[in-house]
Amino acid sequence: MNETRQSGKLTGSERLTAVFLRWAPWLAFLLITFPAPLYFLFRYFTGGEDAALYMLLTLTSLVAGSLAGAIAVILLLLYRRYWAKNLRNRLAADGISTDELSWFIPELTVAERRMLRRIERQNPLLADAYRETLAARLTATRVLNNAKREAAMVEIRLRRAAALQGAERDTLEEELRSDRARLARIEREASERRAKVETRLQMIEAAASREASAANTENALRRLDAVSEQTPLALESARLEREAHDEAEKELRESDSQTDKTSTV
Repeated sequence: MNETRQSGKLTGSERLTAVFLRWAPWLAFLLITFPAPLYFLFRYFTGGEDAALYMLLTLTSLVAGSLAGAIAVILLLLYRRYWAKNLRNRLAADGISTDELSWFIPELTVAERRMLRRIERQNPLLADAYRETLAARLTATRVLNNAKREAAMVEIRLRRAAALQGAERDTLEEELRSDRARLARIEREASERRAKVETRLQMIEAAASREASAANTENALRRLDAVSEQTPLALESARLEREAHDEAEKELRESDSQTDKTSTV
């Protein structure tokens, strides 16, 4: 179990804990708030002369239980957030994989979450590449932030070491300067890799947008073709009405012509 934890992989117990913490706040609220009011309400309907007292106890216990349940929900939500943060830190120790990305959704930007959902609906293969790139971006960001924090601590230790006296001072300062140089190199490399990953993210987003635009354009063109091939019903009705009117006028003129000929004879 310890080896599995150190490997940065999710354990079965952690999966069970995650499921439990997902529902625990709301179950706790129900279990804390409603048992006592339901009991007193039952006694209200069966209490006879003490009905008024049981109704008062029902309302009082409901208010008190709601407050206690709300406090329990807040505490459990805070603990869930703390537990999830520690879990993400452990999983990210050896880099974030695509399978672990679902645990790091809170660390994505709003735009990244929206784009991920959009690409998943449009193109599953492109979504896999986008998830992989997001995992790399999160890993690079975490490495960069950790390096910056450690570099700040090294600077503090260097200032403290400058006030020390003794033969070990030079050795300590040399080690701290070596740490500072190493962290500066890590920051530089992490920044470069994050920049490359962010560029790749933009390329994938552009490809997804281009694909969606092309699909919408094709649908619009097909609709235009269908409209152009079919005569609108109103125009067709007007054409038929005009033809009928012209036919009626023609018949009327022919009838008048025949009448005139008959009268002349």
